[in-house]
Amino acid sequence: MNPIVELAALLHPMPEPGTPDPDDILADVREGTNRKRKAYADDLEATAFGTDTDPLIVALQKAKADKEAADRSIRTLLAYAREFHPPRRYSLNELGGACGYTPSGVRTAYGDQEIAQVQGEIGRAPRRTADEGEGETAPQIHSCDNCDGVDPGTCLTAPKEH
Repeated sequence: MNPIVELAALLHPMPEPGTPDPDDILADVREGTNRKRKAYADDLEATAFGTDTDPLIVALQKAKADKEAADRSIRTLLAYAREFHPPRRYSLNELGGACGYTPSGVRTAYGDQEIAQVQGEIGRAPRRTADEGEGETAPQIHSCDNCDGVDPGTCLTAPKEH
């Protein structure tokens, strides 16, 4: 029993027959999985022994860091979708369904830090700021869980709720 090898196997499961499509690439996919397992086990062993920490604790810490990185990626992608992505505006329901957030969670998932990060990475201002910078007033956008301003005329929510 080698716990490091077992942890690598748990976190990099071997694909089952029929999983990769077409089936003729199964051997290649399994070979790639074995490489990932070996690399993970080598890294886990080096970290665990280098810090004198139990390998399971190190694996959990790594999984937590991966989860936090995924959460940051989701917040960044939501900021991009809601503030930068032209010309289509995604509904809160659509974005929430894609990332596992509620519609109100999508609305509050990102803030100025994520907007600034997206702006720095793609080199342009958010839509509303860009519109305001050209001397135009920013569009009036109502916000509800049904349409999120896509087209207020087709929103299912009663107009008085906007």
